[in-house]
Amino acid sequence: MSEEHIRDRGGEAVTDDSQRFTSMYDECRQRVWAYVVSRAGRQVADEVVSETFAIAWRRLDDVPDPALPWLLGVARNVLRDNIRAEVRREALSAELRAWTEGDVAEQVTERLSVLDALTGLPEDDREILILTAWQGLSPRQAAHVIGCSPATFRVRLHRARKRLKQEMETAASPRIRVRNLSEEMS
Repeated sequence: MSEEHIRDRGGEAVTDDSQRFTSMYDECRQRVWAYVVSRAGRQVADEVVSETFAIAWRRLDDVPDPALPWLLGVARNVLRDNIRAEVRREALSAELRAWTEGDVAEQVTERLSVLDALTGLPEDDREILILTAWQGLSPRQAAHVIGCSPATFRVRLHRARKRLKQEMETAASPRIRVRNLSEEMS
């Protein structure tokens, strides 16, 4: 409600708004709650209904008559936003678990091994592997970047992967010997 309207009508406008809101709340709360329960269960229903009516109070001038369809739409949006937030929290939690699970030093060592092996490859092989593995391009997309046919790119990719594997095995063999020797000594 506008400031002018409140000034013109004094305390009466606030009382009218309160009465309208109370009436709407009494008439629609159970049905909004039932709708949310049917979509998301009892655990979140009270929170979603509370937020729905808080929005209705803030936007009371926008609430049409009858209010129920509008309130159900608001409840649907609040529920959708809650679900999105939960998905984001779960994704973050999974990401953090992935970082903490396993030996971080082993992951770093593996990454360094790959980077070290990449430096031993010709520039063309590195570019092909980076386009597909790090940039996430499909062979067709990467072929377009390089300027060759997809079939030619797939052959080059196969060869680059083979050379990377050989480079990693060559680089890893001294480490494997050292690891085996240290295990035997302990």
